Amino acid sequence: MTTGAATYCGYCGGEVAGADHAACAARLGVIDPPRFCARCARRMVVQVTPAGWTATCSRHGETASAR
Repeated sequence: MTTGAATYCGYCGGEVAGADHAACAARLGVIDPPRFCARCARRMVVQVTPAGWTATCSRHGETASAR
């Protein structure tokens, strides 16, 4: 459900503009699910299963891995 441009880093929750998040992007691209909402920087509820993961923001809904 997450749409729109990312304003915050999904891994550390910091603002994307003006910061280097290459290490965060590498972690998100390989193994880790996002821990923070990219739209509002709220901490998300994350559930990891053998089939993938889901991350839910209380304001913006659920994001899931490609299964």
